[in-house]
Amino acid sequence: MKGILYAGASGLFFSLFLTPLFIRLLAKRGYGQQIREDGPTAHHVKRGTPTMGGVVIITSVIISYLISHLLAGSDISSSALLVFALVIGLGAIGLLDDWLKIVKKRSLGLTAIQKLIGQAVVSIAFGYAGLHFVDKYGLAPISHHLSTVRDTSLILGGVVVMIWVTLLIMGSSNAVNLTDGLDGLASGTAIMAFLAFTLIGIWEFRQSCAYSHVARCYAVRDPLDMAVLAAAFAGACAGFLWWNTSPAKIFMGDVGSLSLGGAIAGMAITLRTELLLIALGGLFIIITMSVIIQVLYFKASGGKRIFKMAPLQHHFELSGWGEVTIVVRFWIIAGICVASGLGLFYAQWVAR
Repeated sequence: MKGILYAGASGLFFSLFLTPLFIRLLAKRGYGQQIREDGPTAHHVKRGTPTMGGVVIITSVIISYLISHLLAGSDISSSALLVFALVIGLGAIGLLDDWLKIVKKRSLGLTAIQKLIGQAVVSIAFGYAGLHFVDKYGLAPISHHLSTVRDTSLILGGVVVMIWVTLLIMGSSNAVNLTDGLDGLASGTAIMAFLAFTLIGIWEFRQSCAYSHVARCYAVRDPLDMAVLAAAFAGACAGFLWWNTSPAKIFMGDVGSLSLGGAIAGMAITLRTELLLIALGGLFIIITMSVIIQVLYFKASGGKRIFKMAPLQHHFELSGWGEVTIVVRFWIIAGICVASGLGLFYAQWVAR
């Protein structure tokens, strides 16, 4: 359990102190954010703000995770390595997108199709690899069973598992990307999700079938190490939020939002809580649905809109809400969603 504290504390430390160094490096090279011309006019003052801060988050997580294992003397798990590979793969796609925006000096980097193809390739590779690396208890990082708050009796074939995993990862990754539109909104919401996965990992470890013979124990490959990894992400996001809160000194960019979304999905998959992701990532889903509804209604109505602008946070901006007010209120919604998810997880155990 000490490893969780080591990971969270060191993740916070490295992110908190590496971020300003990265800000100065980016500012010196003139690597700033490009702003959409059709977006809220209040965002135009943000043009030129250093971006690609997700590089610091990923770096801090890797360092803190390794330090935690060094201090705790524990082994690095296959599940964690797979999630790292997923995060780095999606982060590379986001980094390329951010880089192209800077070079071309416009708000569009990779095309939507290019992003989706890249995400699909990384996700499929994660799903395929996750079905292997079986431990001595016969458990792989990814289960063949569909999971809600735990594995159900519904068994999926290998190909179906990879398709399902790909949909979860791409959905989560793009949902966080859409949420990353206001200072501190995505990073603050991600902290809550990662803290929830930390608690879930600890609980599953204590009730693990490998170490406990309690009724309906959890058959999960590496629950405690996933809790360590989740704590590292939570700490790194908290340190980054110090500089990302309004007025932001740096943005996480697509390298941050795509990788964080992938990490959230990867943890839900490896901890056998796939459908619980709907509750834990409730705010991400609400914001994503606002975009889907806007697009569908726009096409069906011949050009009319339900919202003044999508994603949803920009609708409230154009309605006159202050940026900080929107972020704090959305954090409250995210907190309620995460609390509901944890409640569902625990309720299933109590009702066993």
